[in-house]
Amino acid sequence: MARAPRRDLLAGLTVAIVALPLALGFGVASGLGAEAGLATAVVAGALAAVFGGSNLQVSGPTGAMTVVLVPIVAEYGPGGVLTVGLMAGGLLIVLALLRAGRSMRYVPAPVVEGFTFGIACVIALQQIPNALGVAAPEGDKVLVVAWRAVEEFAGGPNWTALAITVGVAGLMLVGARLRPGVPFSVVAVVAATLAVQLFHLDGATPIGALPAGLPAPSLGFLDVSAVGSLVAPAVAVAALAALESLLSATVADGMTTGQKHDPDRELFGQGIANLAAPLFGGVPATAAIARTAVNVRTGAGSRLAALTHAAVLAVIVFAAAPLVSRIPLAALAGVLLATAVRMVEVGALRAMARATRSDAVVLVLTAVATLVLDLVLAVVIGLAVAGLLALRAVAAEARVDRVHPYDDGVPELPGAQTYGGEVPELPGSESYEGGGDADGGGELAGSAGQVVAYRVEGPLFFAGAHRSLLELGEISGVRVVILRMCRVTTVDATGALALKDTVHRLNGRGIVVLASGIRPDQRRALESVGALELLRREGREYATASEAFGAARERLAVAGVARGDGAVAATGVGPARGGRDVPVAAPAEEAAR
Repeated sequence: MARAPRRDLLAGLTVAIVALPLALGFGVASGLGAEAGLATAVVAGALAAVFGGSNLQVSGPTGAMTVVLVPIVAEYGPGGVLTVGLMAGGLLIVLALLRAGRSMRYVPAPVVEGFTFGIACVIALQQIPNALGVAAPEGDKVLVVAWRAVEEFAGGPNWTALAITVGVAGLMLVGARLRPGVPFSVVAVVAATLAVQLFHLDGATPIGALPAGLPAPSLGFLDVSAVGSLVAPAVAVAALAALESLLSATVADGMTTGQKHDPDRELFGQGIANLAAPLFGGVPATAAIARTAVNVRTGAGSRLAALTHAAVLAVIVFAAAPLVSRIPLAALAGVLLATAVRMVEVGALRAMARATRSDAVVLVLTAVATLVLDLVLAVVIGLAVAGLLALRAVAAEARVDRVHPYDDGVPELPGAQTYGGEVPELPGSESYEGGGDADGGGELAGSAGQVVAYRVEGPLFFAGAHRSLLELGEISGVRVVILRMCRVTTVDATGALALKDTVHRLNGRGIVVLASGIRPDQRRALESVGALELLRREGREYATASEAFGAARERLAVAGVARGDGAVAATGVGPARGGRDVPVAAPAEEAAR
């Protein structure tokens, strides 16, 4: 399993030391107790290490998951949380079988950063009651609960609990800067516990009795009649587990060389872990970014490290439960407060806020929604807003520019087709301004007043097709419009309909529309709405701009607007379709890039 088992064993031991206070703290914060956090770290940690898609991932109870579980415990009780975990495990396995893991890579960075910042704020607020040494007030909104705890503390301050919390959090934060390799969370918790025992500090409430071992697996918590009402919470838990686990795996890959996780297998492993953890009284689990980072930094190279972490915690559960039960809740609150602070990467937040205005909006909106609403809804809102802003940005790239009717700057497209017969290459076509030879350059100059060309660039789709083609529909005073479409990146049904409408409007005014450079992969959309049929009629679609302009010149010559020698009719007008006279427009300005 491991090429360097000694390094993996050492890394696993280090991670276990870091994970112990976090497992206890998140178990208490979830409402199911410290024993639930330990059971999750042992059972889910071991199974996710074996079946997951990352060699370096460490799983267990996390702060983000705790935030989701608190309202579920309040509404459905401990049994409801265990049932939700079981259902979420099944949903994760289904997602893995559907190969949905790869879709998580499309979550924008501002959503992730805003989500993480919001979680950090929620975790910190959840610790206020234990940090102040007061009983957790009733309520399902973290801001309300925290405020009520502050009010209760103001009525009867518990300075002992507050001092322990501040001391533990301060030692962790300062120690991490001075000696990053030392697990100061354990040092701080041990020091706080010893201080409480030695000085008989009654204001520090301990964790309480813990079972000396894991309970026997059981489905006694399962209430089949309540499953229907738990579907929505289960979906939320599964979505969060998938998001956090795949994000953590991506972070782990970026910290190493030669490691790459399998996203679908990772979802499968998390599903197995969440199916099993509730049987032992554990809360829903997910990969832990902080513990995974510790695992990587201490030299882990295989799954053996994560397995060792789970095994060490199991030994602690069986052998040291009486000692662990004496840890003060205020000390665990300090650990989680420090963890929340370290979750926030100020540099990343600053970079996202400065990148673009859209990124800043998505970041702030996701963070606020995470704090005020719930986590999954916050991610949905962030993704929706990011998607809308991205669509607006992409739509803004669509443009229609008036250009030289023939410009060799755009190469002929492989696979493009010509309808209506071949048109010979124009001699002297490069001399649009009159600098060509007498035979070819004059022909182009003579036709130019009656022919205009527009280059359509960017996406021709629902978000901007009508806006970008609006100018084309208002063209007048010419006989032929050439649409150069080789730079159109995509076409959907809305864009095809907009193009068809534009061609109809121009045709209705007696203006012939020719198109060039339509890509093969865009023909299906154009054919489905009949736009391509309009352009093909009478040979109006061509592979290249030179062919389209050659066809335009021939049409004008037949109509008598441009004589064979290339001169423009002296009257300045010429017969259009239906015999109407249309003034000759000014020569087309050159706008080719």
